[in-house]
Amino acid sequence: MPESANSRRYLILAICCMSLFIVGIDNTAVNVALPSIQRDLKAPVSGLQWTIDAYTLTLASGLILAGSLGDRFGRRKVFMSGTSLFVVGSALCALAPNLGALVGARALQGVGGAMMNPVAMSIITNVFTDAKDRAKAIGLWSAAFGVSMALGPVVGGLLLSAFSWRSIFWVNVPVGVAAVVLTRAFVPESKAPTARRFDPVGQFLGIVFLAGITYAIIEAPRAGWLSGQTVAVFLVAIAAAAGFVAYELRREQPLIDPRFFGSLPFSGATLMAVSGFLALGGFLFMNTLYLQDALGYSALKAGLLTLPIAVASIIAGPRSGRWVANHGPRVPLIAAGLLLALSALMLTGLSATTPLALLLASYAVLGLGFGVLNPPITNTAVSGMPRTQAGVAAAVASTSRQVGQTLGVAIIGSVVVARATGPARTGLPAASHAGWWLLFGCGLTVFVLGMLTTGKRAAATAERTAARLTEPAEPTTDNGIPALR
Repeated sequence: MPESANSRRYLILAICCMSLFIVGIDNTAVNVALPSIQRDLKAPVSGLQWTIDAYTLTLASGLILAGSLGDRFGRRKVFMSGTSLFVVGSALCALAPNLGALVGARALQGVGGAMMNPVAMSIITNVFTDAKDRAKAIGLWSAAFGVSMALGPVVGGLLLSAFSWRSIFWVNVPVGVAAVVLTRAFVPESKAPTARRFDPVGQFLGIVFLAGITYAIIEAPRAGWLSGQTVAVFLVAIAAAAGFVAYELRREQPLIDPRFFGSLPFSGATLMAVSGFLALGGFLFMNTLYLQDALGYSALKAGLLTLPIAVASIIAGPRSGRWVANHGPRVPLIAAGLLLALSALMLTGLSATTPLALLLASYAVLGLGFGVLNPPITNTAVSGMPRTQAGVAAAVASTSRQVGQTLGVAIIGSVVVARATGPARTGLPAASHAGWWLLFGCGLTVFVLGMLTTGKRAAATAERTAARLTEPAEPTTDNGIPALR
């Protein structure tokens, strides 16, 4: 291949990475700004939870749909539209006069981020046609996104030390505008030969389920866990999940084929992504409140203290990826589960006098676990899947990551708030103990699933699932009902 063509491919990769870098940083940088936002906008803790979850929830809800939009209307067009929406959402966040406006703008950011993430992967796959080069490019793209999430708290702390919390959003604007300009100039347009059909019903039911579960958990400490409101919202969410499964089983081209879950590797990857990112989201949320509210540290100091998470993740991520490529995902998944469990276990006795060395050690262990976990999740999800279904399987794994982070903030935040503001009114460090034990359980879940979903028996279920997925579909009517023969 000519050197100029090869350079252009890597320029396109850099553009995709640049856009997703700001998405990843924004995902976690806002955690450091939460106490400042709380003071400035007079927000309750539930409002801080929504500031995080409005973004991750819309991001999770739109990932699979956005991939279909790119295949149908053009990947460059959708990628540019998503980046533009993210820029507009960032500016609106920076200008938000109150909590409601901020949460709404965060949701708009999430819509834009959802349009960027899977479409960037499709662009990279289309540009890097050689299998070896494609694997290298995807590895660099995944590393950039993982590093950006790990660096978020540090970048947020640095910005807050010089400016207000609004600067975290303003910094996205010039980077996003540059990405749009560069995308228009250098990224070629591409579409799928045959685009998948839209599934608005499945998309709606999925959003109702995710939003319902999140709303019920966040608002339960205020409304009461057994109140009519909480129970009703939970029931609506469960009904939406049941309706989703029933509807998708009848569609010729479902948004997510429920038969995927017959594969133990796919099911395990989904649950491990949820558990691992629940641990990450809950860890960062509790840690921010502890460092700034309980200990009174500045945003800069709180951000810099989390530097071990970023450093350890940067060190572990690429090595985990190489191990997965050469030896498979089993060892990294087991190691990640143990590391995540250990990082939480180290803080189950957290107090206002916990030694700083112990905090830094737990951050480093978390970073190692997070870095090791990321690469094998997608690999496990697509293990044994037909090539035609691998993209959807990878998209479900990405969605599961965002769902996990959303639930981490919702569940851990609500548990801590209930203990801190309940009848006992324990201080924040003592109230967080239950949260750390929950995160310990998340790590053990990853460990157990890593063992169960990477053996020969699990591989056999993936093969059977792949065979069912490649069987000719039964003729259906336009409504998805089996046609008469």
